[in-house]
Amino acid sequence: FADLCFFTTTVPQVLVHFLVKKKTISFAGCTTQIVVLLLVGCTDCALLAVMSYDRYVAVCKPLHYSTIMTHWVCVQLAAGSWASGAFVSMVDATFTLRLPYRGSNVINHFFCEPPALLKLASADTYSTEMAIFAMGVIILLAPVSLILISYWNIISTVIQMQSGEGRLKVFSTCGTHLIVVGLFYGSAIFAYMRPNSKTMNEKDKMISVFYSAVTPMLNPIIYSLRNKDVKGAFRRITSR
Repeated sequence: FADLCFFTTTVPQVLVHFLVKKKTISFAGCTTQIVVLLLVGCTDCALLAVMSYDRYVAVCKPLHYSTIMTHWVCVQLAAGSWASGAFVSMVDATFTLRLPYRGSNVINHFFCEPPALLKLASADTYSTEMAIFAMGVIILLAPVSLILISYWNIISTVIQMQSGEGRLKVFSTCGTHLIVVGLFYGSAIFAYMRPNSKTMNEKDKMISVFYSAVTPMLNPIIYSLRNKDVKGAFRRITSR
């Protein structure tokens, strides 16, 4: 659901702009893009950390998995992810949208997001930049730290395994998650956790496409291909 919201918030408008000469978006539309993009993006950050914890329990504590990852625990982790995403997005959106925009209204970007709008503000943006950086530490660096700790323990457990088949199964299960983590966090940290430059260049805009479009598009494909039922259905369709 988060990936679907992430994708549909920006991509349809971008596709429209590819087809028309006058590329415009209302302030209300821009605000909606920022709020939804931040909400689902920050929630995705938390969910990826939760998924790494799930894999840690599955690999390192397999006999206790059903008692640790109960239905109620999963509900709490999912709710906590959305709550943290809502808090961080509210802070970032509030600081960004409260700035006065009385000068140029040309956004040098594919869609509306805080780093692009800060370039257009007609007031000092230092406090907003610091607020966004602080929220980035909470929602980007903290989950990354949890993911690294989880995978450190997973790798330590895998090294001690005697079965080569067991090692292959663990790496196969965790590999898809690591691919998504690398794409999503790498691009998001590059965009939000570095000093704000005066201009947004083409590299910055292309990097933003990874966490706003490429990763949400790949997630369903990557995780679905891990599902035996989906692979079986795909084979049946292709065999016809």
